[in-house]
Amino acid sequence: MGGIDKIEFSDHSVTAWGGMKLMKDLLDASGMRDKLSELPLPEKGSNRGYDPVQIMECFWVSIWIGAGRFSHSAYLRFDDVLKQIFQWKQAPSQSTYSRYFAKFNWKRNTETFVPLFQWFHNQIRFNNLTLDLDSTVVTRYGEQEGAKKGYNPKKPGRNSHHPLMAFIPEVRMVANAWLRQGNTGSSNNAKAFLEETMEILKEKKVGLIRCDSGFYTNDFLSELERKALNYITAVKFYPTIKRELLCLSDWIEIKRGVEICEFEYQSPDWKRPRRIVAVRKSIEKLPKSTGKLLLFDEPAGRYRYSAYVTNMDLPAEQIWEMYKQRGDAENRIKELKYDFALDTFCMNNFWGTEAAFRSILMAYNMLALFRQVVLKMKSQATLSTLRFKCFALGAWITKHARITTLKISATGEKRRWLDALFDTVPKKHPPYFFLNA
Repeated sequence: MGGIDKIEFSDHSVTAWGGMKLMKDLLDASGMRDKLSELPLPEKGSNRGYDPVQIMECFWVSIWIGAGRFSHSAYLRFDDVLKQIFQWKQAPSQSTYSRYFAKFNWKRNTETFVPLFQWFHNQIRFNNLTLDLDSTVVTRYGEQEGAKKGYNPKKPGRNSHHPLMAFIPEVRMVANAWLRQGNTGSSNNAKAFLEETMEILKEKKVGLIRCDSGFYTNDFLSELERKALNYITAVKFYPTIKRELLCLSDWIEIKRGVEICEFEYQSPDWKRPRRIVAVRKSIEKLPKSTGKLLLFDEPAGRYRYSAYVTNMDLPAEQIWEMYKQRGDAENRIKELKYDFALDTFCMNNFWGTEAAFRSILMAYNMLALFRQVVLKMKSQATLSTLRFKCFALGAWITKHARITTLKISATGEKRRWLDALFDTVPKKHPPYFFLNA
């Protein structure tokens, strides 16, 4: 077969992202544009300025196609087919996004994102849900507002932000999130964050809250109990807890190399005892097991320990199994960082950075909605996989007899699969029902 003998150029506009028509149809069907128009988004500064709803939409689309910083978002300015798909006359520049998000402050963030997340979750018909609270570290490489030196296991000594996040594992979505200064502890402002999250989910029943050891404080546990919320929280291994674990003798083996025990424990600053479920794993039988070593006593070197405080009356083994499922929150955080560039959209203005941060989380929720309501896949494909399978489709636009047609390059089985998707998405109006929720 011969190679390429000649190169010619065409004036026709072509896009590599014809599959974004799927997300455009989902945005329309969900009523997202109408909801955004009701929120107190920053107004445009002049008659020639961009509609704030369009700026949000452009920001989400740039993330879905792979933008990792504000400068990458300017790609949309040069893709005429994408602009026509979303009915934009023009797309914002990098400076437009910076000016837009810089107009957000604490009040506007609250008045915008609390009702937006509340409205979004109310479109989904699930009720008795689990809430996983977690925090993460976002490393910064400048002197951005709020970027402080704090706990940073991967980049010790670097400035960072320390976001607080709430996930709903049944639907693999984000319920709420706050950006915080890098030198704050995991439980800092946790009560206020919980209050806002419960306001977002006030139409739902929260059946269980799971937290890592950063939330193991009497103040926060008491707040959960005051609200009559079921909880399982990992115990922080203070010396008093270590001594309690070493004194336990009634361990029960539940599987090879794994033993479980429970006891009542009252910390010096607690008004009453709480139930602790403890698990230990034999290092000899399970050399790759997770947990803490109790280093100050020789016999403890044979095991790795974990412990959980709870107000639930379920069997100890069930408490442990329920908490293990919380690991999915870590997967969500990794996906947000690797596929949605959660840690790279940063400004000098703290509240502007938080506005971009929370906007990214809504882009994530919209994609989660697409995965579960439209694709209905047993395995939850990542955004990078969906770009390859659904969104990265060569396409161009033709007009004939006043009919505008998006032509997409696809053949065989993939063409039939895509044709079914394009037929399905416009019909997916709320409320949305999740089979696994």
